[in-house]
Amino acid sequence: MATRTQSRSSNRSSNRSSGSSSGRSGGSSSAFSWTDSAGPIIAAGLAGAAIGFAANYGRKALMQGMEAAAGDWDEILTAEHEMALSIFDKMLETDETQTFKRKMLLMKLTHALDKHAHAEEMIVYPALREANEAGDADRLENEHGYIKTYLYELSQMGPEASNWLEKVREFRAEVAEHANFEEQEVFPRFKREMDEEQNDNITALVNKDGFWMA
Repeated sequence: MATRTQSRSSNRSSNRSSGSSSGRSGGSSSAFSWTDSAGPIIAAGLAGAAIGFAANYGRKALMQGMEAAAGDWDEILTAEHEMALSIFDKMLETDETQTFKRKMLLMKLTHALDKHAHAEEMIVYPALREANEAGDADRLENEHGYIKTYLYELSQMGPEASNWLEKVREFRAEVAEHANFEEQEVFPRFKREMDEEQNDNITALVNKDGFWMA
């Protein structure tokens, strides 16, 4: 027969075992487990990301749609030249007190020229080389290097610099000369050598590249 001492000891052991088991069971959820309250937060985050993606996609479609309305590839690139030159003109209308506006315009110009140069360097200039116009393609691509140098110099000198407008004016003249050579000589001659299918293909490629770079 068990004594009262043995009974009390047995009960204490049983209680400790039960409590230990209950504690392990209650603490088994990981710190990385999802809680009930996490669901709405995750859903809201995904919804926000989807809205942002859709808005960016719509912006790209709108911007490139407006450019595509200009016509063929050469007309699209000419319209981009005019857009860049108009940004230069806005920059030249600023003074040294408008540093924020100068920064914003330089960012806008950088994006416009990067987008434009990418389409030319990845599509138009390689097509020129295939058409035995490598001399013009190399000259134009080399000029892009100087244009990028101007962008770098402007970003380094700061919008408050006393010679900022002088540098912008010099830069604009360089871009205008580059654009004029393309529009008046290279593009018309190249386009005359194309058939309709080739022209349509380059136009489609320029539009596609413009959409992703927008």
